[in-house]
Amino acid sequence: MKVFDLFCGTGGFSKGFEDIKEANFEVVFGIDMLSTSVETFKLNHKNAVGLSKDIRTVRRNEVEAMTGIKRGELDVLVGGPPCQGFSSLRPFRSTNDDDPRNTLFEEYASFVNYFRPKVFILENVVGLATHKKGQTLEIMQECFHSLGYETEWKLLNAAHFGVPQKRERFVMIGVEKGGEIKFPRPSHTYNGSTIGFKDKTKLLEPDENDINLAPAISTMDAIGDLPPILSGESAIKYLKSPLNQYQKERRKDHNDLSLHVATKHSEKMLEIIRHSGKNINCIPKHLITSGFSSCYSRLDANEPSVTITVNFVHPASNRCIHPVLNRALTPREGARIQSFDDDFKFFGSRTQITKQIGNAVPPLLGKAIANAISTIL
Repeated sequence: MKVFDLFCGTGGFSKGFEDIKEANFEVVFGIDMLSTSVETFKLNHKNAVGLSKDIRTVRRNEVEAMTGIKRGELDVLVGGPPCQGFSSLRPFRSTNDDDPRNTLFEEYASFVNYFRPKVFILENVVGLATHKKGQTLEIMQECFHSLGYETEWKLLNAAHFGVPQKRERFVMIGVEKGGEIKFPRPSHTYNGSTIGFKDKTKLLEPDENDINLAPAISTMDAIGDLPPILSGESAIKYLKSPLNQYQKERRKDHNDLSLHVATKHSEKMLEIIRHSGKNINCIPKHLITSGFSSCYSRLDANEPSVTITVNFVHPASNRCIHPVLNRALTPREGARIQSFDDDFKFFGSRTQITKQIGNAVPPLLGKAIANAISTIL
């Protein structure tokens, strides 16, 4: 089953599709503005065309020629149009032109209209649900309905799907009129605070009566087998066997450890880190001048991580200090928390790779959604 990945980044979302071997998904196309991300996408999707371009400059018939996929032959279109474009969203004007003034959402919709996928998935920030008091979402759904698709959307927490992270996302699924829409069922429970949204039917949450659900994967469940290096140190070999199923699945039979390189912190930062706790209030006032409540904060060992950001190797910007060691997370630990397998290949410098990891859709969340899509198809 053929998959296109728009605004693909590293391809973490679509990697989740290919990880379901019995469903036989094949990612054949990915496009993103960032060339380093596209190189990462191509390293992990060997049979796909990876394009590093502004989507507004690429004609649909060019993509058809590159991939050999004609109208009606595409099974799944996935992607998350960057949310900056939503503020200028207006009623959908045209579905098949290559107008450079189109918003990025309109480009996504134009791909839907041109290729007519059997299913599309639009993934985004949870703020999309309330943007302009719901007007933005209304315009988007009206657009898809005018193209002949039925849509449904939910707010998901990645921790409910086996990702060791409380990452909340908006997910819309569209099918051609008359088709059935299915969302994944949560596989894990997590009792911490979650999205505050007044219409509770839009929250995809675990069934409280389901006794078969596993507890959420914690931060240390995810990274506890990795060598305990200090600030400025690195490691290229595992020192112990996996301690649980999550670690075993991420490692597979992989022997070489990559990206486990800790930021070298200054003496002042190390002193701040030694005081760190759940929020910035744990830090003595004379050591810092300002910051958000989540800055200079330590992750809980026994809970899923907070949302990983693009700066998770720098404690001054967000909550990313290791649960027990006095340093920020390494890129490998960030990748584990994002549910990337250890053999997933990243292209670029350490800084570029850290940004790619922070921006990604967790592959395990992609896999859960892909499982639901495979039953639709």
